[in-house]
Amino acid sequence: MTIDIERYRANLRDELNGAALYAALASAEADPLRKDLFLQLAQAETSHAQLWRDKLAAAGVQDERFVPGFRTRLLAKLAQRFGPRFVLPTIAAAEFADRNKYAGQSDAHAISAEERGHAAVIQAVAATSTRGGGMAGADIARAEPWHRGVSSGNNLRAAVLGANDGLVSNFCLIMGIAGAGATNSTVLLTGLAGLVAGACSMALGEWLSVTNARELAQTQIAREAEEIEQTPAAEQNELALIFQAKGMAKADAQRVAAQIMQDKKGALDTLAREELGIDPTELGGNPWSAAATSFALFSGGAIFPVLPFFWLTGHWAVGASVGMSAAVLGVMGMLTSLFNGRPAWYSAARQLIFGCLAAAVTYGIGAALGTSLS
Repeated sequence: MTIDIERYRANLRDELNGAALYAALASAEADPLRKDLFLQLAQAETSHAQLWRDKLAAAGVQDERFVPGFRTRLLAKLAQRFGPRFVLPTIAAAEFADRNKYAGQSDAHAISAEERGHAAVIQAVAATSTRGGGMAGADIARAEPWHRGVSSGNNLRAAVLGANDGLVSNFCLIMGIAGAGATNSTVLLTGLAGLVAGACSMALGEWLSVTNARELAQTQIAREAEEIEQTPAAEQNELALIFQAKGMAKADAQRVAAQIMQDKKGALDTLAREELGIDPTELGGNPWSAAATSFALFSGGAIFPVLPFFWLTGHWAVGASVGMSAAVLGVMGMLTSLFNGRPAWYSAARQLIFGCLAAAVTYGIGAALGTSLS
């Protein structure tokens, strides 16, 4: 019981701090639409606080005088001094991090969905305030970690880095074995084994990542469907708040939300996109396709340090492996300049220097170990 009382107190403080912060944002906000939105959020947090206040009263605990926390007071002062836009990104990040804080509390299911909705609303307000325009559902979705890397630019980045991982790891492995004085056949076998092992590891990791993301998305959508059935009014209110955060007038937002909620399937699709940031048609991609792509990219990079050992031996093979790997490292560096904003020569030189330095270190370690072991 003592543990529950401490939890009730902690939850009460969180909700009261949230209400105080949103009230401060409303006080500092000049735009009437956003002011009204902040006031609605403050009222929602106040109603959440009442839930925990009632539980404390039922447990015979007297309500304590509330004093806003340091973080709340600081953000409120900054909002008053520089405007709400100055602090909204920080508040949005905190709301997003805490969006599932009640998911594991069985006595808080009634407000858990609203907390996730508040996170989506503040994400939308923060983006709208920053860009001066509306925020699409896809923009909210990018706040989810597993949605990152799906744009064409990020696909190129992932492809280059995947191939680079294979190249550098196998280059270092082969140089370490060659430095130890291993025979040509041993180096070749080790390089091929490293290629297969690394590619399988990357493929399995990618498969698990996408599969877990899909399962999480399916679980969240199923929970959202349950909430639409159990608390449709709350879901409609959260949807209206999200539309209002995008710049829609309050009356229009409420009307559109009411229309959407008339079709449960359409409402689920909309809430999944707008509140959860999930595209129900994709659910994070195909895990098998992602695994195959990861396997191919890693293998494509890892094969270059191995190739010379198919037709050369001794120092000639080692030298050719270094030369071929260095050339591909330079190309990889030039490709990274497409998405890091650096000049092509700078990126190529940096990639070449650090890649060869890593291989030199492993060669030296291999030589030292080979001498000591022999």
